[in-house]
Amino acid sequence: MLYQVFQTWTDAMTPYRRMAAAALKWRDMMGPMARTPIADSIYALIDVTGNSKVTHERPPFGIKTVIDGNREVAVREEITLALPFGNLLHFAKDDVLTPQPKMLVVAPLSGHFSTLLRNTVKTLLADHDVYITDWVNARDVPADAGTFGLEDYTDYVIRFLEELGPASNVLAVCQPCVPTLAAVAIMSEDHNPAVPRTMTLMGGPIDTRIAPTTVNDLAMDNPIEWFRDKLISKVPARYAGRGRRVYPGFLQLTAFMAMNPDRHTGQHRALYQHLANAEIDKATVIKDFYEEYFAVLDLTAEFYLETVEKVFQQAELARGELMHRGRKVRPGAIHRTALLTVEGERDDICSVGQTSAAHDLCTSLRPHLKRYHLQPGVGHYGLFSGKKWEQQIYPQVRNLVLAMA
Repeated sequence: MLYQVFQTWTDAMTPYRRMAAAALKWRDMMGPMARTPIADSIYALIDVTGNSKVTHERPPFGIKTVIDGNREVAVREEITLALPFGNLLHFAKDDVLTPQPKMLVVAPLSGHFSTLLRNTVKTLLADHDVYITDWVNARDVPADAGTFGLEDYTDYVIRFLEELGPASNVLAVCQPCVPTLAAVAIMSEDHNPAVPRTMTLMGGPIDTRIAPTTVNDLAMDNPIEWFRDKLISKVPARYAGRGRRVYPGFLQLTAFMAMNPDRHTGQHRALYQHLANAEIDKATVIKDFYEEYFAVLDLTAEFYLETVEKVFQQAELARGELMHRGRKVRPGAIHRTALLTVEGERDDICSVGQTSAAHDLCTSLRPHLKRYHLQPGVGHYGLFSGKKWEQQIYPQVRNLVLAMA
């Protein structure tokens, strides 16, 4: 019912958005004749209200080239492995000077597309052969493809690492830190030849009992039955996944927005003012961010509910109780995969200590195979995007990979 209400509202807004687009197109065609202070203010309002919309389409990565040494080389995207709920996407470079270490980036499945890690990928591409988990919007997956839960996510990480082969590396951001650590533990215990050389965990909820954040508190405020009854909806009939039970991406977006309402309101006010003042470059920065931020994907109900219960409410991995296909996940089995954990001083989603808890779980790793980096002055998104990621955090990742090569 909730999904249908959202769809009805979206459909109702479509004519207005079309009119807004037509008005903006007419202004562009008229050129200077349509540019007066009053007109700019009106069109700024039309632009902000007409283009601020939730979409379910993955934005492009748009990474066309990268610097290799002192040369610019072309980058092309290719799907290395296609699975029902996610693809292994490769950023292939044809003209690199020397072979580069393979890096699997495990993107969050938390309401946004993997393109949220665009800056992460682009930075890594300078020194690595980069792959990413490109998750599919659950509403586009037919019901006959089956279910997709936390164990399936872990299996996908294992399958993708096997596709990369021996001597690869893995980097997980936020929510997938738990299934990634679980995947490497299982592969290590099984003596899988594709076990990665390095594992970087960034801002992930390994142990949510440590310094709980607002996100952790929200997960603990209600029993799992409340989440199942109040937040799960069925995909409307018009989509390929019709009838599939999902946690809608627009609900996750609403929750994220509610965490910092003043910031988002202020940004849209600033966007209006930049447009009204014809400060196009400044307006474009804000518009590009929200076009990405408002592109959402739905999560399967089973994955969402299992993540809430097993990761956020019960902290099963940290307590040594996480099971995978009938066997206990044992991070102590990891003995040759070097570990780097990264946390942000101002992270209000995964607080300091929650990710570094992985060090205590990986009891078989010798001290020289464990590294920790606390980044001053950054919140959650600053861990994997922006200047501090590029200039201070990324060198930690690169140096670990070089040390283990």
